[in-house]
Amino acid sequence: MTDGLFIYIIAGEPSGDFLGGRLMAALKERTGGTVRFAGIGGEDMAAQGLASRVPLEELAVMGIAEVIPRARAIFRRVRETVADIVRAAPDAVVTIDSSGFTWRIAHGLRRRGSRVTLIHYVAPMVWAWRAGRARRMARWYDHLLALLPFEPPYFTKVGLACSYVGHPVVESGADRGDGAEFRRRHGIDPATKLLVLLPGSRRGEVSRLMPIFARAVALLAKRYPGLTVVVPTTASVHAQVSEEIARWGVKTIVLRGSGEKYDAFAAGDVALAASGTVALELALARLPSVIAYRLNGLTHAVVRSIVRVDYVHLVNVVLGREAVPELIQTECTPERLAAAAGHLLDDSSARAAQIASCQEALGQLGLGAVSPGLRAADEVLAIIAARAPQRKE
Repeated sequence: MTDGLFIYIIAGEPSGDFLGGRLMAALKERTGGTVRFAGIGGEDMAAQGLASRVPLEELAVMGIAEVIPRARAIFRRVRETVADIVRAAPDAVVTIDSSGFTWRIAHGLRRRGSRVTLIHYVAPMVWAWRAGRARRMARWYDHLLALLPFEPPYFTKVGLACSYVGHPVVESGADRGDGAEFRRRHGIDPATKLLVLLPGSRRGEVSRLMPIFARAVALLAKRYPGLTVVVPTTASVHAQVSEEIARWGVKTIVLRGSGEKYDAFAAGDVALAASGTVALELALARLPSVIAYRLNGLTHAVVRSIVRVDYVHLVNVVLGREAVPELIQTECTPERLAAAAGHLLDDSSARAAQIASCQEALGQLGLGAVSPGLRAADEVLAIIAARAPQRKE
């Protein structure tokens, strides 16, 4: 069944690229390397051999105000991708998160009469907002791979097959960094306070957060003489971040790509991070963190009116309490960020409590169980095998 298996895989942003890279690696392991890939992705998927047909930074936008100016270009990419899939005739298409882009591809394929097996990876948060999306997905997709154990019933009840596979962050390696080596490599004394700063992977969020982070860093530098800052970035925002940091008066190291990121986490004393997958990586790395986010005002007004959960960090969502501090929108100020980070730097009991809570939540996301990437790969292969006779009819 796996000889010559051909899978078209699509991610629309860096977090999806990470998931795609793990899935591709697992599929190659399960098939003995006989699987072929085409599609759209970023650095992690490129490392697994994908030649992306679209630069990921073209698609990695979020929010109503941010998407509108790019809508025409994004719709063009949707049409081009649909046409490419029809020509390529893969055994299956796996779309990853980024519903604004990936779902349009799924819809476009069904409108053209394609019977290709369609699998979506990462369930939309229908338990938090817009429950009707589950029914919409069921019209296009054959199967859904969910990251959270409580998600499948939301979709199976509307007729969409759904499997829980666990969250791939638990196999990311974020807990295997070498902090001592990182400090030695960059000439950072073991006693120096090291702040890890993660302003996001999209240009819009970086633009909103970096000025706030800059002022928070200045406040922390006054309180902790010799403070050093390290900023891991993705290729899509590296130049933008570097330009911002050039104006800072604090020793700052900018990293590009994922090579040193986990070493930096292991070396750090505390992190200030944009909400997203990286927040889970920090939890796995046992690096105490403060989560921050600001949306465009219009986007925030819309989201606030429909979201039904109290937290943005998945650790807090899973636990039902704020184990990791969240400073969102108007609460995301330099003063509050500096105060929250300073509290974690000074209070060892607060650090220990956050680390313990994060381990509890990660256990519910698959830590210590079978690799989520392999579970996802097994599901994809089983779905393709089960649907193969239907495609030939």
